[in-house]
Amino acid sequence: MMNVYQNILKAKEKGEQLFAVLIDPDKFELKNTGGFIEKVNNSIATHIFVGGSVVDADATEALVHKVKKFTNLPIVLFPGDVTQITNSANALLFLSLLSGRNADYLIGKHVEAVSKLRETTLEVIPTGYILIDGGVKTAVSRVTQTEAISRENLQTIVDTVKAGQLLGMQLMYLEAGSGASYPISKEIIERVKKEAKIPLIVGGGIKTKTQLEDAFAAGADLVVVGTAFEEDESFFDKL
Repeated sequence: MMNVYQNILKAKEKGEQLFAVLIDPDKFELKNTGGFIEKVNNSIATHIFVGGSVVDADATEALVHKVKKFTNLPIVLFPGDVTQITNSANALLFLSLLSGRNADYLIGKHVEAVSKLRETTLEVIPTGYILIDGGVKTAVSRVTQTEAISRENLQTIVDTVKAGQLLGMQLMYLEAGSGASYPISKEIIERVKKEAKIPLIVGGGIKTKTQLEDAFAAGADLVVVGTAFEEDESFFDKL
């Protein structure tokens, strides 16, 4: 059985850089799956993340089932809601929105999810999720009714990461949000990296190869790109 978390840990220990392509079921047409995943398979991608802030019922299940026909890469759920849980995937990021103070997204949704998770064989990975201002009002903020942490409030970001680690999170995800005007800065990643002993995921606002390389150079263990591929699939060639 594939152990997604252990593989991430091993990659971190070896200094290997991991890259995930994020597919939002609400923005992706199933008829394009074969061609798109062929590009993913031929790219630097090591993981496929599936999820979105607002997704129609059963859309995630249909997408994951289709994607599995074309790839052997691990498929990891990045859910915005309990309805996006499907046993067809390999793993689930059990996200706790540490940057917000909405109890539903700190623990409420998790309790709601347990009844579904009992019936799955998904690998569940506790993940601290920190939304950082990316210059636009994101779907995450609207859905969760929380505000992103200001990029200027660096100490709060670092302390939130440390608190999440002390609470037992196994991964830490720094997110600028889908369609962000700019990605998480190198300074933020570097400062967080000094505090975090757990693997660090960085996503949101990455639209160029240089921005991707900057995230890795600053200390990201896994970088996630979604919107750039939605807007222009030739981004695969640039990588």
